[in-house]
Amino acid sequence: MLPRVLSLGMRRGPLTRRRGTLRGGFSLDWEEILSEIKKKIQSGLPGTDLHPLYDRSHLPPDHSDVVIVGGGVLGLSVAYWLKKLEKQRDALRVLVVERDLTYSRASSALSLGGIHQQFSLPENIHLSLFSASFLRNINEHLAVVDAPPLDLQFNPLGYLWLASEKNAAAMENNVKVQRQEGAKVCLMSPDQLRNKFPWINTEGVALASYGMEDEGWFDPWCLLQGLRRKVESMGVLFCQGEVTRFVSSSNLMLTKNEKEVKMKRIYEVHVKMDNSLEYQPVECALVINAAGAWSSHIAALAGIGKGPPNTLQGTKLPVEPRKRYVYVWHCPQGPGLESPLVADTSGTYFRREGLGGNYLGGRSPTEEEEPDPGNLEVDNDFFQDKVWPHLAQRVPAFETLKVQNAWAGYYDYNTFDQNGVLGPHPLVVNMFFATGFSGHGLQQAPGVGRAVAEMILEGRCQTINLDPFLFSRFYLGEKIQEDNII
Repeated sequence: MLPRVLSLGMRRGPLTRRRGTLRGGFSLDWEEILSEIKKKIQSGLPGTDLHPLYDRSHLPPDHSDVVIVGGGVLGLSVAYWLKKLEKQRDALRVLVVERDLTYSRASSALSLGGIHQQFSLPENIHLSLFSASFLRNINEHLAVVDAPPLDLQFNPLGYLWLASEKNAAAMENNVKVQRQEGAKVCLMSPDQLRNKFPWINTEGVALASYGMEDEGWFDPWCLLQGLRRKVESMGVLFCQGEVTRFVSSSNLMLTKNEKEVKMKRIYEVHVKMDNSLEYQPVECALVINAAGAWSSHIAALAGIGKGPPNTLQGTKLPVEPRKRYVYVWHCPQGPGLESPLVADTSGTYFRREGLGGNYLGGRSPTEEEEPDPGNLEVDNDFFQDKVWPHLAQRVPAFETLKVQNAWAGYYDYNTFDQNGVLGPHPLVVNMFFATGFSGHGLQQAPGVGRAVAEMILEGRCQTINLDPFLFSRFYLGEKIQEDNII
């Protein structure tokens, strides 16, 4: 009825003129006045756009089917595969919550960007093989209309792992597994090493393994930005803020042993806005914990680990931030352009960076040497005392190197077995994990993202069986130790 009244009121007739004159000489445009009245009426009608009293563009939506906590490469990969594999376009509303959308402290952006298949576990080998294929065809996956193609600047120069006499047998067994799972890896004797890489000192080296295909390093920033650009084009929403609370419902269930267990389901996420005291509640059906080094804090907000010791309720997510240093040095007489990434028997590693005689490298500290993760300050003495001696011993040319720069970043370190955690929590049934990869999350992100999306959409992993990485192994004490972690 209201539209009919409005339309009648807008008809021209003897009582409505385009421009009239009232007593006193005031001239009015009746058509303009009626147009303003119509706009005001329509603004209050159901189904029309409202004009809020303040800007809400910085706030997350009131509801989202999936809330992903953490907007690094792992979180973005989950978002990508959820949208890629959804049965109907726009069937899922996905929100990514990230504390720092500049990624200035993100593990993804501060990574060395390496990828290899020389792992000891078949699951990790398959994840990296999947990711290598994804990266090789990056523009088939992440192309966006009217946007320039991505250039990952992939350097396919392989990884060279060195083993002492003590670890030679384990390396042989690992290479056997790697070959069985489809990786192109060869074993090299000290003589073969010297012939292929004459700059290397083979003292203390009994055996080496060399990745001949799908190994090397790439630009992690390009992958991060490419994923973000793609998922935004697919309709994924972003919000800069911090998750501070989960609101959940619970009910009691009986186990086979007639013990009561509390099952929880998150139905609302509170997001504290950046540089503000306000928060926005977001209703949701699923939460993905991809918060990296801080994922155990997010798990604790959901009540995970807050129960009696030695129970499933009391089992914490064993992921913590570990600070790692990356040093940049210059050495004109160092290894040439065909140099692979070298992982020494001492744990020290290095690779070339560009064409100007620059190198990146470092070494993971021992448990006793672990630095304070409360900041990202670099310990230059660590290089002088713990890194440089091993570099110079393995590559004599590095005796004259000059350090140019350094930075620090975080590993989301799984203290239990240094492997990733993915899939749903057994008690907080709609919180899924994609975290704890202890330094190899960047290279495995495409495969991990697909696996988590398959668990959500299909109920199980279909491309790669990653059931050994479920949370329940922490309660059961079932370690799946990965030996080849740099």
